[in-house]
Amino acid sequence: MKICVIAEGCYPYVAGGVSSWIQMLIKGMPEHEFCICTIAANMEQKGKFKYELPSNIVEVKENFLDEFLDGGTAKKIKYRLLPEEKQAVLDLITKDSVNWEVLFRMFAVDGKYHINDFLASEAFLEIMTEACQTKFRCTPFLKVFWTIRSMLLPIFNVLSCAVPEADIYHSVSTGYAGILGACFKYKTGKPYIVTEHGIYVREREEEIIKAGWVDVHFKHTWIDFFAGMARIAYDKADRIISLFQGAKELQIIAGAPEKKCRVIPNGIKLSRFSHIGPVEDDGHPLALGGVIRVVPIKDIKTMIYAFEVVKRRRPEAKLYLIGPTDEDPEYYKECLDIIKSLHCPDIEFVGRVDVAEWYAKLDIVLLSSVSEGQPFVLLEGMASKRPLVATNVGSCRELIEGNNDGFGMAGEVVPAMNPNLMAKAILRIAEDRDALRTMADNGYKRVAQFYQEEDFLKTYQDLYEEVRET
Repeated sequence: MKICVIAEGCYPYVAGGVSSWIQMLIKGMPEHEFCICTIAANMEQKGKFKYELPSNIVEVKENFLDEFLDGGTAKKIKYRLLPEEKQAVLDLITKDSVNWEVLFRMFAVDGKYHINDFLASEAFLEIMTEACQTKFRCTPFLKVFWTIRSMLLPIFNVLSCAVPEADIYHSVSTGYAGILGACFKYKTGKPYIVTEHGIYVREREEEIIKAGWVDVHFKHTWIDFFAGMARIAYDKADRIISLFQGAKELQIIAGAPEKKCRVIPNGIKLSRFSHIGPVEDDGHPLALGGVIRVVPIKDIKTMIYAFEVVKRRRPEAKLYLIGPTDEDPEYYKECLDIIKSLHCPDIEFVGRVDVAEWYAKLDIVLLSSVSEGQPFVLLEGMASKRPLVATNVGSCRELIEGNNDGFGMAGEVVPAMNPNLMAKAILRIAEDRDALRTMADNGYKRVAQFYQEEDFLKTYQDLYEEVRET
């Protein structure tokens, strides 16, 4: 069987949870061939892979959202749009309900519309004029034109991707990857699966509401834009997968048909952490750590501020930030500046290491993210017999507190962006060694029962067979 995995903004360019998930999936199914269809932000990333590709990846098709950004127009072409073509483009600009099949045909690699020529055409100008007369009446035309053009250019670029040959198409998000999966499904009739690690449309909505780069006049437009993208992915998908029950419920709210939805949790290889013993009670300095990427969504700043509070009561404590620091250099510098301004020693950025060796050095595993799906760091911490302190995002509460499974608490859950409450949770666990060991034991039992890699792989193997036979 040949499976095309469609990845957006992650594998194989960026190390992290979703990328690790893809690597685990592919390496765990050597009997199948895989094609990777990537969607990345810019062409500077071409060929710069952070992962050693498994031997059963037979093809990597790289696609970049900025590919046509600087492309000129061949000549002034007078396009005559069919009524349904004009309406589809207009709806894409003004609504979240779109006839995507028309767009799939218009901007296919062999379609009749060249992206840059179309966006410079009188036909597009007429569509923009109509949009301004209805939805954007109070906004200057030029601002509308260039904003909408910047929205449409990457999506039309994605639609022009050639269709890889495969038996199954599997996107690991909605968004641009979901659009591409829906397009491949439409063109080939082959099975299509969506797995969402976080709920894409919710994450983009939160990002857009906070973003300073999005003009206030266009925030709802962007939100509707991403909602429409999610809806077509859900509509075309044969199966829609989430990592935990709460995410499944959010998918249904966002328009996913309930009958297509199911939960498949992440899994880890328990044996990778079998060498790690319980936290030793030998009077060593308190060691805290997070396996992170230094990017805003992981909110490393809250972890740093929380550690500064802990340090006042436990001056011997140390904080280890384990993971890459090069993904967002500006944010990394901001973190360093905070550490310097707080005069808080004993914070170390460890960089890229074998995390299975580092968990043994920690007493408590921390997570301070503002958004997550089902984070591997918590599963790995549980497998390493370490208690957890994590923000109440994604499935963190379910992992730590369980779902009426009888195992008990594996740590504490705290609100996002609240250093004081995170610090208090850390100190409570650190100062009660019996509770620490009990929480660590609870977590280990939970991960061993519900989150093993072997079960994860078997479920996806069965899913692939199931959709291929329908």
